[in-house]
Amino acid sequence: MAIMITDECINCGACEPECPNTAIYEGGIEWTWGGGTELNEVIQEDGTVVAGDEKQEPVSDEFYYIVTQKCTECTGFHEEPQCAAVCPVDCCVDDPDNRETEEELVAKKQFLHGE
Repeated sequence: MAIMITDECINCGACEPECPNTAIYEGGIEWTWGGGTELNEVIQEDGTVVAGDEKQEPVSDEFYYIVTQKCTECTGFHEEPQCAAVCPVDCCVDDPDNRETEEELVAKKQFLHGE
């Protein structure tokens, strides 16, 4: 599963530099597929091609957020999600709406980093 940041976030930013996939962004900040990955472009499910540096809409305007499609729970990098490990208010939690197996997380890491 991916990790999510709850609305208990105090916007301290401790989590952002810890993410090996650059999946964490400050509220209101646009994100990109290419940031922190090897992706130059991504083909969406509908066949649309998105450039790696094309700005995407923020997931939240109020709090730090995690882009589910880029979150691998630090699989292949660390033994536990680093955002959760450093969060002072424990608001980086498992996302019950985005459950993934270990194999899916490994495949996502390989996709994101061109392995």
